[in-house]
Amino acid sequence: MRKQEFLDELQMKLSGLPRKDIEERIAFYSEILDDRIEEGYAEEDAVREIGSVDEIATQIIADTPFSKIAKERIRPKRRLSVGEIMLLTLGSPIWLSLLIAAFAVMLSLYVALWSVVISLWAVFASLAVCLIGGVSACVVFIVGGNAASGVAMLATGIVCAGLSIFMFYGCKAVTSGILMLTKKMAIWLKNCFIKKEIAK
Repeated sequence: MRKQEFLDELQMKLSGLPRKDIEERIAFYSEILDDRIEEGYAEEDAVREIGSVDEIATQIIADTPFSKIAKERIRPKRRLSVGEIMLLTLGSPIWLSLLIAAFAVMLSLYVALWSVVISLWAVFASLAVCLIGGVSACVVFIVGGNAASGVAMLATGIVCAGLSIFMFYGCKAVTSGILMLTKKMAIWLKNCFIKKEIAK
């Protein structure tokens, strides 16, 4: 792929972003390619070394705030006629309620995902605290002359401490998984706006 083909394809993939952002990104990658070519790389090799257009476009979209993309999509490309304004106003009870419902569903899904993470970390914290409680109860029982119960409480605390170690690694894995999932969901949502723009 040659430099101009690369830049044209990248511009097409980013067509849903604000015009200024697209121009900045195209200028940035054009300058990088020019620098590589000046260093002695063949044009095709310089393009290949930068990476695929899809990967670059996905990264740019991921780094672009959702508000910018939504603002660009919502902004009308031309002045609305009186009839269109009236239709929008009359239809607002329907489309506005659907928009609010969609936002509520997305928000509840996001909250549900993170509530799982919070619950798991709470279980980890309670298991870790059980060690302190077990040792304290052990001391109290032994001082009170009930050594068997003291040993049982100490054993319970040690078991909880062991479980908390496993739980810690599980919580870490789930947290990173949820982070990745929410990031992918955000990218998917941004791509919905971008793809609609490309389709136009």
